[in-house]
Amino acid sequence: MKKNIYLNIYNEYAELIQTGSLEPGTKLPSESELAEQYGTTRETVRKALNLLSQNGYIHKMMGKGSFVLDIGRMNFPITGLISFKEMSEKIGRPTRTIVEQTAQIEAPKDIAYFLQIPTQAPVWEVIRVREIEEERVILDKDYLLPEAVQTMTAEIAAESIYDYVEQTLGLVISYAKKEISVEEATEEDRRLMDLKGLSHVVVVRNFVYLEDTTLFQYTESRHRLDKFQFVDFARRIR
Repeated sequence: MKKNIYLNIYNEYAELIQTGSLEPGTKLPSESELAEQYGTTRETVRKALNLLSQNGYIHKMMGKGSFVLDIGRMNFPITGLISFKEMSEKIGRPTRTIVEQTAQIEAPKDIAYFLQIPTQAPVWEVIRVREIEEERVILDKDYLLPEAVQTMTAEIAAESIYDYVEQTLGLVISYAKKEISVEEATEEDRRLMDLKGLSHVVVVRNFVYLEDTTLFQYTESRHRLDKFQFVDFARRIR
């Protein structure tokens, strides 16, 4: 029995989280407290906590402890090209878009590189915070070529840039290249998002192309990592 005690700890806490007895954000007892409670070693407790973390039940924060994750995390498609408005309709949760900035700027060096344009060439910069269930969990930073999108307003940004591009401008958005990474949160992330003490965010970089293969948009979408799981459908090819 004792050799499987870490599984007992794992199963008990997994059930508490699955049934909602432990709500998202709840801090678990410390390793020492759990070791005393179960009459075992901290190493055994650590093994159980690592298993809970690996299976998406908790998030371990160095120096702060272990916290319950929202196991009802929203699926975010990797291969699809979907707007936040379209995603909002699918998830069926209260959402809100807060437009922080809509302005034409001179492209910084990194943005110019991503969009394959000269440094300081004009680009639209749109910064939006996405709120889901009254928590700011996504920071979207969009950069668009004025040659393709001549006008950009806060009203357009608050509604849907893709709707405007496709329905008003009559352009066809065709495909995108995506890069996904986990990165340390920036000061801007901490200022604009409700990170709840999390030190990292999931960053999805989109390079979006029109039907004529014009790269017209670069998007940096920064997600609170405990709220989303990034999914794909894969078919084996022989």
